Amino acid sequence: MSQEKAVVVFSGGQDSTTCLAWALRTFREVEAVTFHYNQRHEKEIECAKNIANKFGVRHHVLDMALLNQLAPSALTRADIPVEAGKDGALPSTFVPGRNLVFLAFAGILASQVGAKHIVTGVCQTDFSGYPDCRDVFIKSLNVTLNLAMNAEFVIHTPLMWLDKKQTWALADELGCFDLVREETLTCYEGIIGDGCGKCPACVLRNNGLQAYLMERNTID
Repeated sequence: MSQEKAVVVFSGGQDSTTCLAWALRTFREVEAVTFHYNQRHEKEIECAKNIANKFGVRHHVLDMALLNQLAPSALTRADIPVEAGKDGALPSTFVPGRNLVFLAFAGILASQVGAKHIVTGVCQTDFSGYPDCRDVFIKSLNVTLNLAMNAEFVIHTPLMWLDKKQTWALADELGCFDLVREETLTCYEGIIGDGCGKCPACVLRNNGLQAYLMERNTID
């Protein structure tokens, strides 16, 4: 186990909750940060608070309302429908600059609380075409953060090369499978747990869950 401290970018969803559990196993001390950008569902903030409390970690909620003003998307506007990208376009749920801004502010927070490690749940395997979930972006931003702040941060992406089935398997290994399944919010319609079952986030999550359950039952 590392004797260092980490800040986890935490939304209260499946991926970031799995990353929080991973960080707690990996680092001596962990804090979580959630960004409030007037996202479509206030429940996201509530979920993050409740889960952070269950894990017993210090939880920061930062006001990022300007992002909502600058970057309208289906995640920030109730009147914009959730739609997959067509003809190579990005999905309507893409929030331009979100991970860039979040990770930059996570770095600022990390510097204030004495953390050298930043953990985020971005994933290139199941990334819906979001450019700011790619490994090359994370590596580039890591260099930029360190240059900008004269620091030696390390950005960790435990899920980068995992598909959703493998992410469920990791949650199970970390002992938080039931919590992730029942108490996290992934659904674009704001329904906790298994969600609406129809939106792209729910379909991806449930397909991975069923694939993992089938594999686990076969092993058992």
